[in-house]
Amino acid sequence: MMRVQAPSLKTPTPNQISLVCSLGISIPASLFFQTFIQRTELSILFFALLFLLGFLLIKFTINRFLDRQIKLIYKLISQTKASKREAFYFKSVLPQKTIDEVREDAARWSEHHLNIMEKLEQNDKFRREFLQNLSHELKTPIFSIQGYVDTLLDGAFDDTETRMKFLRNAEKNIERLASLVQDLDQITKLEQGELSLNYQTYIIQDLFKEICEGLEIKFLEHKINWQIKKGCERSLWVYADKDKIRQVLTNLVDNAIKYGKQNGVVEGSFYLLSNKKILIEITDDGQGIQDEHLPRIFERFYRTDEARSRKIGGSGLGLAICKHILEAHGEFIHVRSTPDVGTTIGFELPQSKSS
Repeated sequence: MMRVQAPSLKTPTPNQISLVCSLGISIPASLFFQTFIQRTELSILFFALLFLLGFLLIKFTINRFLDRQIKLIYKLISQTKASKREAFYFKSVLPQKTIDEVREDAARWSEHHLNIMEKLEQNDKFRREFLQNLSHELKTPIFSIQGYVDTLLDGAFDDTETRMKFLRNAEKNIERLASLVQDLDQITKLEQGELSLNYQTYIIQDLFKEICEGLEIKFLEHKINWQIKKGCERSLWVYADKDKIRQVLTNLVDNAIKYGKQNGVVEGSFYLLSNKKILIEITDDGQGIQDEHLPRIFERFYRTDEARSRKIGGSGLGLAICKHILEAHGEFIHVRSTPDVGTTIGFELPQSKSS
């Protein structure tokens, strides 16, 4: 990003400029005066008076000019209007700023507004991407439902087998729409802090086992096994909202199944840290994520592989919801990944004081 910096050379002060200008006037004038009267004492007195008067007059003129210009600058960079009392205080009580100080203030103001513009541009880009992705996510199931309904209305309704097939497909797309709207509603409430957390104490390994057992059919379909990492079997008690953390772990395990490899393993790791936190990590040995995608995978609708991700399904909001749930707990989610090696996504939770 562009930075605004003051010049490295110090700018001459009004006193220095006044001194040079008054010398430039008084010396030639004194020499000219000496050539006519031929009296050194009077020439020296003339020089002193002319130098003093010239210095004061030039300094007054420069300071008055700069004062007006500086006021104009601060009118531009200030976002508030000073009252009469404040204006008197700034003018008569506070020490006057030098040109270098004014330049530094202007440089800071410029940098601050450049940062604001950069953030606005980033937000605008994010907004456009979000609307584009949301449009795509809504358009796909809506067009599918429309196609099935139109086909049935055009005569396919009388064919029992076709009718049931199309109705089932339409139902799947309606469920996809409902899930998308529900996820959008939840992430909006999370961002606005409208969802309250119900803290409770529980064993995190037991919750992981419960989730994996509930996803057993998906594990079998993808020919993937699950396990707790060796050495992480000792029960660790956490203090957090169990339902919300269940949602986080379900999303992470579900993603690990989707992007894992056949005959691979989804592994849960659980560590007690020195800061009384429990580190939870979900690891797969699948395709991994390219480095350039890692900083953005927790954004809403962001997909590392458009075609494959949409084919696999999901609203594209799962990781974003995980991120917001953990931030509501005062924690952060992180990721490590290597292409063709696998991905590990982890987060921390406070250890239960009663454990």
